[in-house]
Amino acid sequence: MLDTLRKIVQEVSAARDLQTALSIIVRRVRKAMNTDVCSVYLMDPRQERYVLMNTLGLNASAIGHVSLAPSEGLVGYVGQREEPLNLDDAPVHPRYRYLPETGEERYHSFLGVPIIHQRHALGVLVVQQKVKRRFDEGEEAFLVTIAAQLAAVLAHAQVSGSLQVTPGGQRSMVRFDGLPAAPGVAIGRARVIMPPADLDSVQERECDSIEEEKLVFLAALRAVREDIRAVGQKLANRVSAQEQALFEAYLQMLDEESLGAEVLKHIEEGQWAQGALAFVVKRHVKYLEKVEDSYLRERAADIRDLGRRVLAYLQAGGDVQREYEDNTLLVGEELSPTLLGEVPREKLAGLISVKGSSNSHLAILARAMGIPTVMGLSDLPYAKLDGQQLILDGYRGQVISNPDDTLLRQYERFIEEERALTEALEAEAGLPCVTRDGHRVPLMLNTGLTADHARALAYGAEGVGLYRTEVQFMLAERFPSEMEQVKLYREQLSAFSPREVTMRTLDIGGDKPLPYFPIEEENPCLGWRGIRFTLDHPEVFLSQVRAMLRASEGLDNLRILLPMISSVREVEEARALIRRAWVELRQGEGLQINKPLVGAMIEVPAALFQIPALAERVDYLSVGSNDLTQYLLAVDRDNPRVARLYSGYHPAVLHALARIAADAHACRLPVSICGELAGDPAGAVLLLGMGYQNLSMNLASLPRVKAAIRRVTVAQSRELLEKALGCASTDQVVGHLGVFMSELGLGWLSGPKG
Repeated sequence: MLDTLRKIVQEVSAARDLQTALSIIVRRVRKAMNTDVCSVYLMDPRQERYVLMNTLGLNASAIGHVSLAPSEGLVGYVGQREEPLNLDDAPVHPRYRYLPETGEERYHSFLGVPIIHQRHALGVLVVQQKVKRRFDEGEEAFLVTIAAQLAAVLAHAQVSGSLQVTPGGQRSMVRFDGLPAAPGVAIGRARVIMPPADLDSVQERECDSIEEEKLVFLAALRAVREDIRAVGQKLANRVSAQEQALFEAYLQMLDEESLGAEVLKHIEEGQWAQGALAFVVKRHVKYLEKVEDSYLRERAADIRDLGRRVLAYLQAGGDVQREYEDNTLLVGEELSPTLLGEVPREKLAGLISVKGSSNSHLAILARAMGIPTVMGLSDLPYAKLDGQQLILDGYRGQVISNPDDTLLRQYERFIEEERALTEALEAEAGLPCVTRDGHRVPLMLNTGLTADHARALAYGAEGVGLYRTEVQFMLAERFPSEMEQVKLYREQLSAFSPREVTMRTLDIGGDKPLPYFPIEEENPCLGWRGIRFTLDHPEVFLSQVRAMLRASEGLDNLRILLPMISSVREVEEARALIRRAWVELRQGEGLQINKPLVGAMIEVPAALFQIPALAERVDYLSVGSNDLTQYLLAVDRDNPRVARLYSGYHPAVLHALARIAADAHACRLPVSICGELAGDPAGAVLLLGMGYQNLSMNLASLPRVKAAIRRVTVAQSRELLEKALGCASTDQVVGHLGVFMSELGLGWLSGPKG
């Protein structure tokens, strides 16, 4: 059954269009399950009815004409309940509806399973039999699996417009859920950026000049030949003659009388060089992968590799300066930060990346530049989106294709309101962050790049609450030297002097790997990361701490923060190394450096219960609410399939944050917070009620949070907190926050509604 399932999935994935895919499904499923009937019903959102779209066993004349509302028949019942229905005698079921057009009166057994994509029923897959019998568990599981595969095909078809349940109808609106990587909303046209040297992504295209395409291809062939010869020469003294002969075999494959001749033939027929190359290489690979001879099968990998090498030269050599229209939404499988330098900023409206997380290089840059971004859209058929109008919602982490006029107008209004709001907030950016009853709340900046210091200070940032030093390490090709770090840290400390700058020691591992120091782990988020890594590599830790201390000479505004603390022993070992570096610089080099304050990050649940012990060993606490939330809820916030379960407003998270603040106050230990919750206006009001002494956030969040805090009293924030802590669910908390913000006239500070 598994082999059958795999073959069906492969055939459906390779289908040229939706109707072909549906035809494959009904034919293959009916045969595999040995049933009399297999049918597919799809939801038409305009009619709000399930329409029979393909069948084998029922009357073919009913296709496209028979439909059922969700409240009608067994098909509607399956779609309504969103779970399988397995009956041995369907006509006796109270929801059974006789449809004479289908000729189904002679069938008794019925098994229907919903086709669900991202919690929405797109249709129903049905098998029926004349004999009265109940389908067994294996058959039911098989059909559920087929329906799950069909759901992805249908979602892709909706985006491309090939799913037209009603002939001549408009494309269906589809929402794709990903990860909110940078806040903001954008409406624009998709510009799809295909990955380089990906043979499968090359599209068929006629060429303008056959002779020019041939010259380009032959130049690429020569370049790859030279590369292979160079590699062969470099390895000549290190490999045997037999292994050296492999390079000659590669060169022979590239010969103009071999693969090259076939590609040239297709170019002469009018195909452009990239398309001709991709066609020839994929055809050879497909053939070789099927042969029984193991040696020949391995040659498929060689040909694929050669094809990619030639394609890389074709794409590099044939690159034309791209033209970008206004409100461009860059879409790709894995967008790179270099693209941000290629697109004029005034034309770039947003970024959509199938892969990636909120902590990727691209996301960090996008937030710093104020570009709305959604990442981790694993189900997005990005290759089919080029030129389509999309809505990008960076608050919710959603991309909406084929938006209807109503939704489009709602988002257009929101974008206008957000623009007006930004202007209004800029006008009061220089005012102090003080509540209506006179309580001062310092707002700090989260940064990891060379920040726009002038803008941050103009917005009223009272220092840096979190400087992510790992960003410099992630962007480098090796561990940065001590003096390279000194230069960067000195810029930050000088720019904000005399305001405090909190520098977190290297926090790599988990979702932040270093390209030159890969860490392979089965569960990286619970693995060798943060303080665990740097204590195991004291040479890296000491170099960084010395660089921080050197950079602070004469400024005295440095604070050091230790990440991923889960025990007091880690703090003791880290402080011993910090003291060692300080003594070495003072006594060994005579630098006049004052001891910086050293703090611990509370982001591991274990630390939550050790605050009294930590208070004896650190000067302050800083809560990393992002990781703390992730660990408390056991939710990987960078996994789009479960990211919707991640929320800083979960009652357990709020109780944990309130307890941390209370325990820190009891120990007379300063406590701040530097996660996403602090950068949300409603979240900031809750944290004010808990007693957090300063809040640290991204630059774009500063004006909104300041506006919220300036419009409330501490008493109001505590009253709101009491209601939130009494809630049993995240939805209840969010509901209370929404009412509170609206009643105070602060609803305009939140993201898009609905």
